[in-house]
Amino acid sequence: MIHQLIFAHPKPGMSEKDFQDYWVNVHAVNYASKIPQIKRYLIDTRIPFGPEPEDPRFSGVAEIWLNNEEEQLASLQTPEFLQGARLDEPKWAAFWRTVVLDTTTHVLLEGEPLKKDSNLVKIMAMVKRKEGMPLADFRQYSLEVHGKKDLKLPGLRRYIQCHVRDSFYGIGEAILDSVSMLWFDDLAAIEEMMRSPEYQESTADLPNFLEMKYAYSFVTKEHWIIGPEFRA
Repeated sequence: MIHQLIFAHPKPGMSEKDFQDYWVNVHAVNYASKIPQIKRYLIDTRIPFGPEPEDPRFSGVAEIWLNNEEEQLASLQTPEFLQGARLDEPKWAAFWRTVVLDTTTHVLLEGEPLKKDSNLVKIMAMVKRKEGMPLADFRQYSLEVHGKKDLKLPGLRRYIQCHVRDSFYGIGEAILDSVSMLWFDDLAAIEEMMRSPEYQESTADLPNFLEMKYAYSFVTKEHWIIGPEFRA
């Protein structure tokens, strides 16, 4: 199954709050969710956490699940996409700042069953592998070495790594190699985790397999549009 991630930013002149409200309550409901090939659909909206950047790189992420490449291609040819979702996007999103990734999900900590009304918060960590590191070595290290360090983080409720699919390397380098998602009870739990020796150990390991200048993370809240059960 394809787990597609779409990172988006408000169009010029639009506040982050208005951007997020429109995405969740208008675009997602009236347009994107109508695309029949989408099996599950989630929007993560950015939550202010720590020192606030003047212009956050992204204000939210759409997570879309599709069965395979054939259905993904078919979805882009539907009237629901061409005459609906696609035409609506310029009303709220700065499309030139959008990043789209097709990924394969690796579950490191299953946690409790997903809930539509969950209050958990989620760290999104976008990364690019260390220069010169083979992609296979990066994937193995991320899952089998670094992942084990992250699993020790206090308060961690759920943890997945979304590795960019091979198709994104067909004619060159993918802009990113992986997005990790880590769930916690609330912002206070994240703050407590970041004071722990386990977090220090995990952070110290990052330069061993990542280009730190490209690493970027932010905290989000989930809004289920379709799901968490898969649509038939």
